[in-house]
Amino acid sequence: MGEAISEQIRRHHRRRLRRLGWVHALESETIGWARGEPPPRAGNAVDVLIDGAEALPVIADEIAAARSHVHISGWFFSPDFALARGDHLVVLRHLLADLAERVDVRVLAWAGAPLPLFRPSRREVTRMRDALTRQSRIKCCLDARERPLHCHHEKIIVIDDRVAFVGGIDLTSQTGDRFDSSDHPARGAVGWHDAATRIEGPAVADVAEHFRVRWEQVSGEPLAPVPTPARGGDVELQVVRTVPERIYKAIPRGDFRILESYAGAFRSARRFIYVENQFLWSVEIARVLRDKLADPPSPEFRIVCVLPSKPNSGNDDTRGVLAELIDTDADEGRILACALYARSGSRADPVYVHAKVGIVDDRWMTLGSANLNEHSLFNDTEMNVVVHDRELVRRTRLRLWSEHLECPPERIPADPIEAIDELWKPISKEQLERRAAGEPLTHRLVRLQHVSRRTSRILGPINGIVVDG
Repeated sequence: MGEAISEQIRRHHRRRLRRLGWVHALESETIGWARGEPPPRAGNAVDVLIDGAEALPVIADEIAAARSHVHISGWFFSPDFALARGDHLVVLRHLLADLAERVDVRVLAWAGAPLPLFRPSRREVTRMRDALTRQSRIKCCLDARERPLHCHHEKIIVIDDRVAFVGGIDLTSQTGDRFDSSDHPARGAVGWHDAATRIEGPAVADVAEHFRVRWEQVSGEPLAPVPTPARGGDVELQVVRTVPERIYKAIPRGDFRILESYAGAFRSARRFIYVENQFLWSVEIARVLRDKLADPPSPEFRIVCVLPSKPNSGNDDTRGVLAELIDTDADEGRILACALYARSGSRADPVYVHAKVGIVDDRWMTLGSANLNEHSLFNDTEMNVVVHDRELVRRTRLRLWSEHLECPPERIPADPIEAIDELWKPISKEQLERRAAGEPLTHRLVRLQHVSRRTSRILGPINGIVVDG
């Protein structure tokens, strides 16, 4: 029944995208570049910032150095959120208010859920805006142009049209404190794993232009045309988005190039797919992954997913998709799903996986705000970056794997398949067995428990119908 419902959702999405002239986003078999504007841009410098303790102070320093303007777009903001801790505390509201005395500071936030059953509510967001802007020159607009039951989810920062941040890190403590380090010490509360990119070069103009379009539509204030920055490095990079149709006049048919990029890259995979994500319940992505497992492109083909032990929503949806993938794999050992924990003696706190990273064959990578669910690929506003730089992709993968495996990069086998089979599988299996036996964990990497093959596989697709009108 669940599979039948999923098939109806797929047909619904195909009809919708065909009407909009976007059906090619479902059928992409390219190596991961998306068609259309903006195209891939050469000449960028890209820094991948892993976890809040690395990313947030860098963001604070760049904002403080602004000379003309700072433009920020996000899902929600906490005025009292600290971007730097320790001896030099940097609080978001104070940073922006001080800066607004000499440069333009514009903040664009989702207006919040119209029904108080969901958070943040319209009332909560209005209170947030008032607290953020009180007795300051900060301009903050609330964007209520969303599809029903969806939101503005992108997380972007543009400074002087010179540097941009694109990623998954919200400047808020809503649902969890984003400031966590890569060693993830147990802190008596949920830990937080996340990632963002810092960009310099021509691609910054694409991020800035997206903000300009949204800001002008919401506020009515025209902004100056965005100049193209000078070359910043040697990385070719593409900015890809999700924007639903009929939300903004400048994008009447919408933009679904995050879906296109993921689908094309995953279909082109030859040896491995690596995913870090908050959710895994897009029926389109699930179909691509099932097809890869049913007809592996090589004998050693592997899929590794790092997911929350319990996402704040959609748990049954993700577990239902995992059940389908496990069934398709038929005990061939090609699919592995793991969660992360922070240890303190006999206790272990979950580390919430909020990063949105995809890597294929050490040749393609995407990172941004988009989850692998119907919200992010069809109905929310999102932004990701895509790169094909092998050195950058491999270096990022090794940094992530070093963190999760608690192992220096030089001790990780050079062949990713060997690393999966010799490290990921035995470590995560042992830790799952320890949890099942009530024994303390000795490692942060834990295999996700076996999933329900009944309830979850129906609840997931039903949720897809409810949220995806």
